[in-house]
Amino acid sequence: MNENKLLRAARLTSLVALAAASIAGAPLAHAAGSIPNKTLVYCSEGSPAGFDPAQYTTGTDFTANTFTVYNRLVEFERGGTKVEPGLAQSWDVSPDGKTYTFHLRHGVKFQTTSFFKPTREFNADDVVFSFDRMLNPNNAFRKAYPVSFPYFTDMGLDKLIAKVEKVDPYTVKFTLNEPNAPFIQNMAMEFASILSAEYADQLMKAGKAADINQYPVGTGPFIFKSYTKDATIRFDGNPDYWKPGAVKLSKLIFSITPDASVRVQKLKRDECQVMSYPRPADIAPLKADSNIAMPSQPGFNLGYLSYNVTHKPLDNVDVRHALDMAINKKAIIDSVYQGAGQAATNPMPPTQWSYDKSLKANAYDTAKAKALLAKAGQANGFEITLWAMPVQRAYNPNARLMAEMIQADWAKIGVKAKIVTYEWGEYIKRAHAGEDDSMLIGWTGDNGDPDNWLGTLLGCEAVNGNNFGKWCYKPFDELVQKGRQTPEQAQRTKFYTQAQQIFAQQLPFSPIAHSTVYQPVSKKVTDMRIEPLGYARFDGVGMQ
Repeated sequence: MNENKLLRAARLTSLVALAAASIAGAPLAHAAGSIPNKTLVYCSEGSPAGFDPAQYTTGTDFTANTFTVYNRLVEFERGGTKVEPGLAQSWDVSPDGKTYTFHLRHGVKFQTTSFFKPTREFNADDVVFSFDRMLNPNNAFRKAYPVSFPYFTDMGLDKLIAKVEKVDPYTVKFTLNEPNAPFIQNMAMEFASILSAEYADQLMKAGKAADINQYPVGTGPFIFKSYTKDATIRFDGNPDYWKPGAVKLSKLIFSITPDASVRVQKLKRDECQVMSYPRPADIAPLKADSNIAMPSQPGFNLGYLSYNVTHKPLDNVDVRHALDMAINKKAIIDSVYQGAGQAATNPMPPTQWSYDKSLKANAYDTAKAKALLAKAGQANGFEITLWAMPVQRAYNPNARLMAEMIQADWAKIGVKAKIVTYEWGEYIKRAHAGEDDSMLIGWTGDNGDPDNWLGTLLGCEAVNGNNFGKWCYKPFDELVQKGRQTPEQAQRTKFYTQAQQIFAQQLPFSPIAHSTVYQPVSKKVTDMRIEPLGYARFDGVGMQ
């Protein structure tokens, strides 16, 4: 064979090998040198509480753990809410809607780190372990490291999933107790990240099960290197990532910068190339900077004021309506959102399917609010705590200012509000425990399904989780449950419309605003997308 023929034969052999690998569903491993030698610094707004996604519910945590280190069986497409295959390359649903069979991807490797060297590839054992830990109170790892799984329980998945079984090394079967329309959307969420069963065994044998929350191992695009609380998180690009070409950064560094004005200065000085949560006042100056791009889109979010209905007199619906009417929401939107927000009426944003356009918010009316308080036996007013978030969020760019404005509004109807705040982790923990009377909080949708608003924020199952008002109202909850169990979207919409109307009558929280989301980014960065579900992702992102 001459040299040309040899080259052609070699090329043909490699093409056949490539095709065979693709057909077998075995993704081709990156060559270690194929990741561009580029570093991106992300100015994030806060320290993550940990690196075990099943334990947490905030975008700060998910940006730092879920979309860097881990994958899920199914995943949201970048920049959207559509579900695509992840660690499962396909799945089947039984005719009765109760059995989901996931066919797993071959050839996926867990990350090799300084603290763990895998001896096998990802398989069904890892999926079963990841879910059994949340589902089974007697799971050995859960006993060794007992934590709560707020999303899993808030969404009722602990009651919904009857069992998770390994059919063979690359097939896993989930059996549900009843049909569940949002199940696949829910499986793309952060809590469903797949952990390494082999790593968990290693940690248990060493008596260090809690290390899973400090030293994470997954199959994701970035490998955890180190974390210095309130300072930096360092990741390396994963050379063995199963999605060819998705890792375009050799180093990803989180520079933890709680002060928004400092984040802006760092971005302008190119000390970071992406920043989180700009303040409304910083939007115009950032837009004017020729080195910075400012993409924006309507936020899939809601900022609201929650009422703890287990505390008197907030158990009285007239009192809640009176407090709501006394708030000048237009003034809040002008001052706090500075034009980058719209008034909220419903417990979900207008871009969510099933949103009830017919609902009307209470008009700002101090006199009517006073009359309602008198009707409720509170003519002389009362004292109340009003909690203000210590962090900035797209759904609430300045909770302290908002709290001060509400405090002044309530004073006009004789209600004395004492503003309280804590460090973010403590704030959430104490709110879960029900210590607040009223609190500023918000939500960015997780999965594009109405259940993620109505069930997760207001359902009876979520009373010890994200239902901060502890409001469990059976007529409402029954509609949410029916919506979950009905496959047809038109019928689900009817249930959710009725539920929104009950919400408006009962008002367990006051919707304040939906904000516009901005993502300031250096023009050197390529293909950074705004994630409607409220986190930042760096797979697919590169640097010029």
